[in-house]
Amino acid sequence: MLLLAGMVTYLLRTRILASVRPVLFQFNLSLSDYLYLTVFVSILFIIAYAISGLYSMEVKMGRGEELSKIIVASSAGIMLVIIFIFLRQELFNSRFLVLGGWFFAIMFVFIGRLIVRLVQKIAVVNYDFGIHRLVIIGQDRATKQISENIKENPAFGYRIVAELNNPSPGELNKTKDIDEIILADPNYPSDKIIELIDYCHDNHIIFKFIPNLYQTLTTNFSFDIIGDYPIIELKRTPMDGWGKVTKRLADIMSGIIGAVILSPVFLVVAACIKWDTDGPVFVKLKRISKNREFGLFKFRSMVKNAEELKPSLVELNERKDGPLFKMRNDPRITRVGRIIRKYRIDEIPQFWNILIGDMSLVGPRPHQPDEISKYAKHHKKVLAIKAGATGLAQVSGSSDLPFDKEVALDVFYIENWSLLLDIKIIFKTLFKVLTDRTAV
Repeated sequence: MLLLAGMVTYLLRTRILASVRPVLFQFNLSLSDYLYLTVFVSILFIIAYAISGLYSMEVKMGRGEELSKIIVASSAGIMLVIIFIFLRQELFNSRFLVLGGWFFAIMFVFIGRLIVRLVQKIAVVNYDFGIHRLVIIGQDRATKQISENIKENPAFGYRIVAELNNPSPGELNKTKDIDEIILADPNYPSDKIIELIDYCHDNHIIFKFIPNLYQTLTTNFSFDIIGDYPIIELKRTPMDGWGKVTKRLADIMSGIIGAVILSPVFLVVAACIKWDTDGPVFVKLKRISKNREFGLFKFRSMVKNAEELKPSLVELNERKDGPLFKMRNDPRITRVGRIIRKYRIDEIPQFWNILIGDMSLVGPRPHQPDEISKYAKHHKKVLAIKAGATGLAQVSGSSDLPFDKEVALDVFYIENWSLLLDIKIIFKTLFKVLTDRTAV
């Protein structure tokens, strides 16, 4: 695909676009010479793709993540080419060959990988090519869900040959041609687990398992040595350390860009709010972020004494599954308030909170102090990091989610944070803002 991208770029410049602008290379760059350069650049790109993780066998990537890795790695590769051209000035000076090659490389490589995925899917589903014969061990709800997901999605490449509860090595021997064993029961006896692992090692079978609570606590850790003793630190999130620095820099950039781009909206919305009802343009709401209270700025969408009226509406709360308050037809909302809530314009002033460090662009929802006082112990893990203007829970259903599901999504985000995950959530947020009108 990289060679094809190079060929298309060359032919487009020297055949189709040559009539618009004559070809003026610094030396006579024939097609054969160009192909040698394309092979060299392709090897460079493939190295960049490998470093970016595109060829990893351990992680199944979604299309969005795959495309982003291709763009980043291709950009890194083309930057090296540009630096090389700068240092070796006798090379051709066609900017189109450089930028066109970069564009077509991204497009063709992504299309090529989609084609490979399609071929793999057809081969797996229709011809059982490359499948893994699987034994699932367990009898709890997680075991049944995994089994159902595998059966409903044959393209995963798994075929279940047995579902066992507490098998002995003799029972496993009766099941022929096993490629993998998944221990789906997180409370399986530890002595039996060792026996199972030994069996898998002896028979060259892949062993996978669903971790229990204590095992998941060790997914993020750092290692140090004090004197002669190894010390392991259990981290709450991979965001600790340099991740925190990276996230803060991204927040500062997004706060500045958001405030500048949306500044005209501030003036229009402010005028509409003042015209509609008496009271301030902004409200400063008490919220909790990382165990610290701060003032969350929003455009005022309710009458000015809204908080004083809330106790009289508690009986009408539509959320019965947790401590949160939700009322779809809240009488405190003004006419302009309904419009700016519908399009989520009321949340724009939060860019100021992001800029000054009260909260992050992406993170758990900022909760009210009176709500947190009602949280169970496991709910309070959402306070491990700064609250966010948007987050995984918000783009996965927002207020329509059961409270425990919302907490579970936020905890997943905290334990699996990455800059790429933040970028995905931001794009999903933009899509939701443009298409979803269910905000209240």
